[in-house]
Amino acid sequence: MRDPFQNPFPSDSARQAIWEMLVSRDIDAFLAADWSMVEDDFVEEGFIGIDGRKEVNPDKWRLAFPSLAAYREEWLRQARDFAGQSFAEDPRTAIFTTTTLEDIEIEGDTALVRKKFDGGITKADGTRDVLQWQTLYYCRRHQGRWKISGFTGYLPNPMG
Repeated sequence: MRDPFQNPFPSDSARQAIWEMLVSRDIDAFLAADWSMVEDDFVEEGFIGIDGRKEVNPDKWRLAFPSLAAYREEWLRQARDFAGQSFAEDPRTAIFTTTTLEDIEIEGDTALVRKKFDGGITKADGTRDVLQWQTLYYCRRHQGRWKISGFTGYLPNPMG
């Protein structure tokens, strides 16, 4: 059984850095609702984010984040909303357990990263929030390190 807190790329520095950025740092920043923890993980110029709306049909996907500023605002809104909720379990453990990022395709200074969520988190009132979607991140080596240049996210998991 995999350790959800363990980086699965111990001997691959590029993939290790991408995993740390998109799993460990992203989760910790989200839980703290602190954008400053991840702001340097993005390439602002040309950033684009597509919201797949958990729809299989690409005709239903939307250009929800035409800029990094637009994405930052939604990220902060979601993080603050999450922070205001009460849970019956440790949220950090639940999110790490739900998250899988094991497939990173690298060609030169560009990477396609597949991050999947499959699970949920139990709220204090006994209800369960289902976390079941996936995101394709487009990363590139920028200013000497791997950064996110865009994504197609909130896709169904599994597709179809």
